[in-house]
Amino acid sequence: MPSLLLLAASAWLVLHKGDSSLGFYSADGQLETRVAVNAHPHEMVRSADGKLLYTTDNGTMRIEQAGRGGNTVSIIDLARREKIGEISTGEYRRPHGITRLPDGHLLVSTELPDALLRIDPVRRAIVRTYQTQGKTAHMVTASRDGQWAWVSNSTSSNVSAIHLPTGEVKLIPTGPRPEGSVLSPDGKRLYVCQRESHGIAEIDTATHRLLRTLDSGPGPVRIDVTPDGRYVVYGLLDEKAVGWTDTKTGKVAGRVELPAPLGQIVSLHLSPDGKLAYAANENLDKVYTVSLPARRIVKEWTLPKGFGPDPAMELP
Repeated sequence: MPSLLLLAASAWLVLHKGDSSLGFYSADGQLETRVAVNAHPHEMVRSADGKLLYTTDNGTMRIEQAGRGGNTVSIIDLARREKIGEISTGEYRRPHGITRLPDGHLLVSTELPDALLRIDPVRRAIVRTYQTQGKTAHMVTASRDGQWAWVSNSTSSNVSAIHLPTGEVKLIPTGPRPEGSVLSPDGKRLYVCQRESHGIAEIDTATHRLLRTLDSGPGPVRIDVTPDGRYVVYGLLDEKAVGWTDTKTGKVAGRVELPAPLGQIVSLHLSPDGKLAYAANENLDKVYTVSLPARRIVKEWTLPKGFGPDPAMELP
C-alpha cells in the first residue's frame, strides 16, 4: 500500500500506490519531487539510521486482484531523494507487509506463495524464508526482541505467530479478514484489525492466544496505539471514519467522521505523542489529520489524481 510520512525537515513523504512512486511534499502539501519505484508499492519502512526507505513493490493495486504481481523491494536514499537500488524477492511474489528487526534485517510478507522473508538489506539478499501455514499473508509485526513475528492471514482468518530462530509456527484464530496489527507499548499484547467484522482481536504475545475482541466500528483496517497503551486507534474502511477504543474496557471511546462520501479509508498512524491520527483516502487522493483530544479534523489536503495515498505517520 502507499504510505505517507511527515519529515521534520519540512516535507511530507507519500508513497503513491497508483503512480508507483515516492513523493516528497512541502509542509503545505505541495509536491516537490517524485522518485519512481517499481509497480504499485504497498508499504514502507525506514532503515535503523533513518537514511534509507524500503518499499514493498507488490505489483497490484489491491489484494483482491489476481496476477503474479511484482517481486522487489525498492531502496530510496531520503537525503538524495533518489532510488539507489532494489532487492529481489525472486520466486516470492507480491510482497506486501514489511517491518524492521533490531539487527537491521527486514521482514517481508508475500502473497504468492504465502511466506515470510528475512532480508539482509546490506547484502540485498534473502537470508531465510518461513512458511506461514495461512492464506494470503498481509501485514507483519515483529516482537521487540526480534524473536517472533506475527503475520495476518487475510483469507484464512488467522494470525501466524512465527518463532524466527526455529521457524516454528503457531496459528491463532481471529475474526474474518485480519489485516493491520500493532503491539502494545509493553509488548505483551498484539492488536489486530478484523476487516470484515466490528472488532479488534487482542492476542497474548506470550501464549499466542486470542484473549478477547475489542469493539470497533465496521471494517477496521489499520491500527496504532497511544504511547500509554490506553487506546487503540484505527481507520474504518466501510464507515470512512477514525475511531479509538479503550483497551481497559474494550469499548469504543471516540470517533471522528471523515468527509468521504466516496472512496475508502485505508490507513491509520499516530503522531509520536498519540494526539494526532493520520488517515488517507486512497480513491479520493486525500489525507486527513485528526486531533483525538479535539475530536475533529485539523488538516485535509489533496494529492494529484490517481496517486493513491495510504498509511501515514509523523517522523521526528
